[in-house]
Amino acid sequence: MTKLPVSIPENAQGRIITSVGVLYTVETSSGICTCKARGIFRKRGITPYVGDYVMLSEDGVISEILPRKNSILRPPVSNLDQIFFVTSTCHPTPNLLLLDSFLTVAIYQDIQPAVILTKVDLDRGEKLESLYADAGIPVYLVDYDKPETIDNVAKLLDGKISMMTGNSGVGKSTLLNAIAPELQLATGEISEKLGRGKHTTRQVQLYPCAGGYLADTPGFSTFEVEQYLQMDKDCIADCFPEFRPYLGQCRFSDCAHVCEKGCAVVEAVRAGKIAKSRHDAYVSLYQTAKQRKAWES
Repeated sequence: MTKLPVSIPENAQGRIITSVGVLYTVETSSGICTCKARGIFRKRGITPYVGDYVMLSEDGVISEILPRKNSILRPPVSNLDQIFFVTSTCHPTPNLLLLDSFLTVAIYQDIQPAVILTKVDLDRGEKLESLYADAGIPVYLVDYDKPETIDNVAKLLDGKISMMTGNSGVGKSTLLNAIAPELQLATGEISEKLGRGKHTTRQVQLYPCAGGYLADTPGFSTFEVEQYLQMDKDCIADCFPEFRPYLGQCRFSDCAHVCEKGCAVVEAVRAGKIAKSRHDAYVSLYQTAKQRKAWES
């Protein structure tokens, strides 16, 4: 019996850990196999994702995909426990609107988000840290002169299926290599395999890391930016943890929390209890979702 970093549920025969074209690597409690999926999935418009728990037929073909607790469209990964958004405190300058958008997507998908701040030796990032800590988002500072800060992030991976993403230049690869030095060679290879060039094959993979699995992912620029467009506008406020104490306290029960009179959220923003940048991000997401719904109707 093979000991796996993260246990497979009893009702599943395996977990997809790699996807390359139509081939899938499935990890089971007794070993690893490479297989294809039944043709019926393609006819139904269903694509197996890395992270899916699956049933295998006697001839070694994926015959069933078990229900997902969540999924990300690009890269196609499912059943994530957490997403780490690696953000530099200075260079490159953080794009707060984009970061807030992705944090909202994670919470909407019931995935625990966290912000990891790098380059704190150049800029301590106190304002950035307090912005998200006050919003109820876990924040971790990484200082390579303090090994305990690396350990704090590594401990979060144990027993979890995680995803780590961030803009180019924020130091994601440096962080990964510090957490798991054995991945240094793999990190270089991943960039080649992920299809940065025109003639390479796109690959998505879960890598054993610090007692869990880590999904290799692209940066924000190719993270599924359209995913937040699929959110129900009336659920977006629930994805801002700092809004929750004020929801249900507005003058009108159908308050959009944008600029309405008697809105408890707007009043909290004016009182400095909710950061204006966070509310601005909410308004942008809400208006985008509202326009999409109007366009579809």
